[in-house]
Amino acid sequence: MWLQTLLLLGLVGLMLDVCYGYSSEDEDYYMQELLSREHYQRVSEGRATDGLQTPGRGIRKESRSTSAASKAAGGSDSASAVKSGNKKSEKNKKAVKAAGGVSDGSFTADKDDCPPLGLETLKIDDFQLHASTMRHYGLGPHRGRLNIQGGLLEDDLYDGGWCAGRNDPLQWFEVDARRLMKFTGVVTQGRSSLWSSDWVSSYKVLLSNDSHSWVTLKNGSRDLIFIGNREKEIPVLNTFPKPIVARYIRINPRSWFPSGGICMRVEILGCPMPDPNNYYRRRNEVTTTDNLDFRHHSYKEMRQLMKVVNDMCPNITRIYNIGKSYNGQKLYAIEISDNPGEHELGEPEFRYTAGSHGNEVLGRELLLLLMQFMCQEYLSGNPRIRHLVDETRIHLLPSINPDGYEKAFAAGSELSGWSLGRWSHDGLDIHHNFPDLNAVLWEAEARNWVPRKFHNHHVPIPDWYRSENATVAVETRALVSWMEKIPFVLGGNLQGGELVVTFPFDRTRSVTALRQLTPTADDHVFRWLAFSYASTHRLMTDVSRRVCHTDDFAKEDGTINGASWHTAAGSMNDFSYLHTNCFELSMYVGCDKYPHESELPEEWENNRESLLVFMEQVHRGIKGVIRDVQGKGIANAIVSVDGINHDIRTASDGDYWRLLNPGEYRVMVRAEGFSVSSKVCTVGYDIGASRCDFVLGRSNLSRIKEIMQKFNKQPISMRERLRQRRLLDT
Repeated sequence: MWLQTLLLLGLVGLMLDVCYGYSSEDEDYYMQELLSREHYQRVSEGRATDGLQTPGRGIRKESRSTSAASKAAGGSDSASAVKSGNKKSEKNKKAVKAAGGVSDGSFTADKDDCPPLGLETLKIDDFQLHASTMRHYGLGPHRGRLNIQGGLLEDDLYDGGWCAGRNDPLQWFEVDARRLMKFTGVVTQGRSSLWSSDWVSSYKVLLSNDSHSWVTLKNGSRDLIFIGNREKEIPVLNTFPKPIVARYIRINPRSWFPSGGICMRVEILGCPMPDPNNYYRRRNEVTTTDNLDFRHHSYKEMRQLMKVVNDMCPNITRIYNIGKSYNGQKLYAIEISDNPGEHELGEPEFRYTAGSHGNEVLGRELLLLLMQFMCQEYLSGNPRIRHLVDETRIHLLPSINPDGYEKAFAAGSELSGWSLGRWSHDGLDIHHNFPDLNAVLWEAEARNWVPRKFHNHHVPIPDWYRSENATVAVETRALVSWMEKIPFVLGGNLQGGELVVTFPFDRTRSVTALRQLTPTADDHVFRWLAFSYASTHRLMTDVSRRVCHTDDFAKEDGTINGASWHTAAGSMNDFSYLHTNCFELSMYVGCDKYPHESELPEEWENNRESLLVFMEQVHRGIKGVIRDVQGKGIANAIVSVDGINHDIRTASDGDYWRLLNPGEYRVMVRAEGFSVSSKVCTVGYDIGASRCDFVLGRSNLSRIKEIMQKFNKQPISMRERLRQRRLLDT
């Protein structure tokens, strides 16, 4: 009996030893409120005596590795192990772990490069995030995720971070990992807002296994205080001196921007501890069986990977470049086809592009994975992939903006923020750097020039845009030339930061409207194309998933008209539709623009089927060849569909492809010097475009012109004949 009593007293004493600072700080916030408000004020002004000091300098330059040592605000640069405040606790480290306390990390000597827990990628759900207080629901702990964006109006539902209801040093933001984790660091930002400036400039870190007893990370005998942010957007990484094993982690702000308040966006770094009995983790794991190179690639590594794919599948691949970036890096593309390097009569051309925003890295890596996958599956005899390659000429351009990517890549996945590397080297948004042909077409329609004086398709590029002095990125010029050279039928550009597929138009007709439904003449086709990608994505149409930022696109089947989301002139999608035959859509493939390397297998599984299904849609609608009576293909012939105010044109060999939904259509073909021809073409529900060929005879006027030219005589126009007849009559 006496032995049990001694053991109980020892455990009680042990729990007291691992408590930090003041004993009352282990209690709930509302109990802590009993402390003097004068003390809170002194702390917030940096005059308290608990070890808080105004940071003398920021943390050292962030690298992509999460193993760099953090700097304490107290001026210590040491990476020594976290120690408890007295010798008794030091002697009983193992007992602490056995009693349910938190390990101080001194049991290990290695530095772990641990991935993020997933606040940004939404792997951590809202119920795992808690806080002492919140200003209002839209600034609750569920919004305290790294890189989360606030809405333009900053309403009560969707704001840009977690903000405490009170500005005092007893506030905290808590993450429940739902399993034992080896925590290694914290990344913080301020509040995302157009109208206010709020961030935390220093903080403590506390850990627990039961959410009741908390241990503060220490620097010797003093609480370790980490330097936070100096502005609201640039992420700041602080790594722990040694990994700490626990389930719960709290961030306790100690100072903040004086003109703002306590607001944070957070990501936690940590490695899961082995736990085969953890049902929650097993249930949510997504694995892949594809043997692919799941990592982030530098520009040089990207070239090497494309070369490896080309060496593996030389008969179906070809590497080429469409131009150079501002810094002279070649914009490499890979072609996948059974006859690479040439356009085959009747075979549609498809393209995927990525990386127009250099910091939206996921799309780039998905295309690198896609080219590996298609090569491997083609070699293994996968009938679906073989049919796709044999019947389609596929172009993959993984990095439109390699200059911007290099900036984001140098910072790393958690430190590149929301915009580092987004623009080209000369500061232009490549995706929205195309000529605004919407305004040109709509002005012609307002003047009733369409279709007599102005075509409803292949809208010409204004002369000013092609001038050398125009504010056009060299990457955009390369894209325009590429799009004009190859008769693409369907294309998708991979973006990041959301989970949605957008389709034209991207610009509203009203110049004053920020968002307004602005459909094209092919709206029903675009909606089907968008749905084909979104519906086969693992998450886009899941109505139970959490929104990435402010919009719940799952309610709209994971798709939206671009102008209904936000207006943007000169987009790649609108330009492609109005200037070429190609129907272009944007796929926002993940909430996290630059996911950690460890997330790539799951992101591949999320998008793999969608990438393939969307490519297959290039074979939906009608196709054919327009020939003259001698069997020669007629280039630049206009193909019109009754009821759709948007035409397309034939390629140089006279072949064409017109994307259409299932149904019967009256199709009319006309070309200069030829008679007009029309017929009814039927589109079925099965994949595979319906054949609809045309043979055009020469028009009577063109025959007269040919005869006159043959005998070196000029044809006399009807007006000239009438004038001569009047002269004879007088």
